[in-house]
Amino acid sequence: MADLLAHFSAAVERFPDRTAIVDGKGRQISFQTLHTRVQHLAGRWQDKGIRPGDRVLLAMPVNADLYASLAALWSLGATVVLPEPAVGLAGLRHAIRTTKPKAFCAASAFTWLKLLLPDLWALPLLKPGKSRRNPPALSVQPDDIALISFTSGTTGQPKAIPRSHAFLTAQHDAIAPLLDSDKAERDLVAFPVFTLINLAAGRTSILPNWKLGKLDRLPPDQMQGWIHEQLITRALIPPSLCKKLVQSDNTGPLHTVFTGGGPVFPNMVEALRTRHKLSVVCVYGSTEAEPIAHLKAKDVSDEDRWQMAGGKGLLVGYAVPDVTLRVRDNEIQVSGAHVSGGYLDPAHSQENKVREDGIIWHRTGDAGTLDDDGRLWLWGRVGSEIEGDSGTLFPFAIEVAAQYWPGVDQCALVNTNAGPALCVQGSPDHFEEWSNSALGFGVPNVVSIDNIPMDKRHASKVDRAKLIRILNS
Repeated sequence: MADLLAHFSAAVERFPDRTAIVDGKGRQISFQTLHTRVQHLAGRWQDKGIRPGDRVLLAMPVNADLYASLAALWSLGATVVLPEPAVGLAGLRHAIRTTKPKAFCAASAFTWLKLLLPDLWALPLLKPGKSRRNPPALSVQPDDIALISFTSGTTGQPKAIPRSHAFLTAQHDAIAPLLDSDKAERDLVAFPVFTLINLAAGRTSILPNWKLGKLDRLPPDQMQGWIHEQLITRALIPPSLCKKLVQSDNTGPLHTVFTGGGPVFPNMVEALRTRHKLSVVCVYGSTEAEPIAHLKAKDVSDEDRWQMAGGKGLLVGYAVPDVTLRVRDNEIQVSGAHVSGGYLDPAHSQENKVREDGIIWHRTGDAGTLDDDGRLWLWGRVGSEIEGDSGTLFPFAIEVAAQYWPGVDQCALVNTNAGPALCVQGSPDHFEEWSNSALGFGVPNVVSIDNIPMDKRHASKVDRAKLIRILNS
């Protein structure tokens, strides 16, 4: 089993002059240049005392140096700690306390964090720079921990997830077939994991030229201009950016969109297909298991759309071949080589993992069901269901249906002090229609709201806790 570093080295040998990464400023970095950069960084940081097993906290802008730094630290046998950026300084402090790193690797404005946070004062600072020598080759073992990342923290404090080199390789093996193409694609990549897959495949990744934490403020014409300027053929983006595509006038050479990281509503998918003639692939997964299932929009039938409009839930397709999926008490559970086997904190593992007959099942926390064809339908988060007068109400069952109603831009079903309420962001001219339609689903209250709060990571999931606080205030 070759690890990601071996895949990357093979890509360098095959495509040394091919562009590996185009950063947000339009600078092109070839595979050979990136590989040389990796060698220089590894040599520099080995001189700084980095040894196998050392945990290194990494905080950098999303650019070529970020990926070169990852590869350099991995080649030294170090474990990279990636804090959850959406949580800000609190997430950084949490990562430090949780993992106790031995060094801090940073660039640009992130180096100032060492002065701001007392927890970093005693740690050596690793900055990108040149080295006078290349480091000796080290043997990285499959079970060595390559990465510690964190869950989003939207349902509690972020959980630390250790990922071995074998895990990252298994994740590569699960994702690579989805991205395989016989053409020389130029991918706009908003998810770092897909950039790693592309680097291993010898494929060009175009990084966004906007701030990833400010997606709601991105003008559609900026994204459209970047697509034209960089001759982007595929986009790997969250649903919030898909909405920007729908609003664009011309998507140029773009022909395919892969999207996930939040619910992908069928009306938006159809808008991408009809307005811009794009192929759309919806990818469902979680931080602990990516991917779990995928769905090509062209395979969604009129009957499927009718069922979604009628309240069956959100169709996300068949489980990928590398994962085993089951539903227990309405909760989706998965196992497989690219499904995390546990968390850094054993207490989190006890809460979220089920061990049966030598198999570790991950509890996704998502509710859903399998249809007679073995396809997965999502209902929302476990525990978000509401007991109404007409029975149990699952959020996605109502929200997906509501997306078909006139004038609806965004919506969310939550339980308030006044009972179940469907909050709708859109044109209030249709309020009476919304109310009548909601009653048909057993929802007695509809609230028109200017802006439904969304998650900080991808701006694609409703921040239900914040929304409930707004409604109850």
